[in-house]
Amino acid sequence: MKDLYPSFYSEKVMDHVRNPRNLGEMKNPDGVGTEGNPICGDTMRLFIKVGKKKGKEYIEDIKFQTLGCGAAIASSSMLTTMVKGKTLKEVEKISREAIADKLGGLPPAKIHCSVLAADALRKAIADYRKKKKK
Repeated sequence: MKDLYPSFYSEKVMDHVRNPRNLGEMKNPDGVGTEGNPICGDTMRLFIKVGKKKGKEYIEDIKFQTLGCGAAIASSSMLTTMVKGKTLKEVEKISREAIADKLGGLPPAKIHCSVLAADALRKAIADYRKKKKK
């Protein structure tokens, strides 16, 4: 069967498209972040569960739902693998470049997908902190 995605995607991108990690919705998340691009129509939603270890908050679990192209799905999937188990301070430093690099690069026209993933994560953390203050 001919591949549905062009060969300009790296093998890592293709692996995350074919086998997305942490896909799905989370019941009772501690934070939710949604980010979209009205031009291309990509939309990402991240759900986070925050734990505490040695006085530090960390991403205990993370799930995503993405409606978009292969690069959007791969960026969401890769991000979830990058942040699980890391402290909030560590994950807040993750840039779109770091996500794209971990994927083996993204075509220039698809770099916005890694931006959406990074922004959705920041929104999920902000949502968690807002809920925690209540």
